[in-house]
Amino acid sequence: MSHQDHDDFGGITRDLPRLLGRRRMLALLGGAGALTLAGCASAATGTSTGPDTPNGTTSTGEIPDETGGPYPADGSNGPNVLDDAGVVRSDIRSSFGSSTTIAQGVPLTMTLTVTDGGTALAGAAVYLWHCDRDGNYSLYSRGVTGENYLRGVQEADAQGNVTFSSVFPACYSGRWPHVHFEVYPSLAEATSSGNAIKTSQMALPQDVCETVYATDGYSASVRNLSRVSLSSDNVFGDGWEQELGTLAGSVGAGYTATLAVGV
Repeated sequence: MSHQDHDDFGGITRDLPRLLGRRRMLALLGGAGALTLAGCASAATGTSTGPDTPNGTTSTGEIPDETGGPYPADGSNGPNVLDDAGVVRSDIRSSFGSSTTIAQGVPLTMTLTVTDGGTALAGAAVYLWHCDRDGNYSLYSRGVTGENYLRGVQEADAQGNVTFSSVFPACYSGRWPHVHFEVYPSLAEATSSGNAIKTSQMALPQDVCETVYATDGYSASVRNLSRVSLSSDNVFGDGWEQELGTLAGSVGAGYTATLAVGV
């Protein structure tokens, strides 16, 4: 699969003026050189935030805005899955509608907690999507244009939580392993082509990626991961401390990922 088939550069170019202004201001205020790198969590805990996690990542502030990339299927670049019956669901492993194909891979359950100013944003909606085990995006990539798996919408509960059952995504050429999401003020807004109030991405920690990619079906990801880092990634390279998911679990039992999403 070529790099051109699976990059987010088209989306980042579109969003560059907005992102650059915000990130330049953050650099001036915080000083990128002040960050240091922390080591991996102990394997005995089964929990990791990755080897490149900067120290002091307890901020509960707003998560950075990021590109939705070229494969959002939210109507901004071709297909719009958000107005399809069946998109509101917690288990996003299968396609819905005319196909019921199930995406294969190591199980991954993701819980995002949406807040506004530190207060749970109950009733907000999250649209989440990512590539499959082969690095393909449903509705866009060659061979899966007729699928809509690994995409879904959930409404936040009273604690601001949304949970999705999925599979661990691949590492494709040129990008660090990641999951896309958009936050909408309500479920009605999300499913009627309304305006998202936040678009961002969750990065996955390196040690867990390496463990998962050593299993059957992820062989291409081993090579791709060796050629990229969080620091060199075109999205996370300017700071990932608020976007790195916390993962726990194992290949056999599956993994859970959590991320605080301040809007």
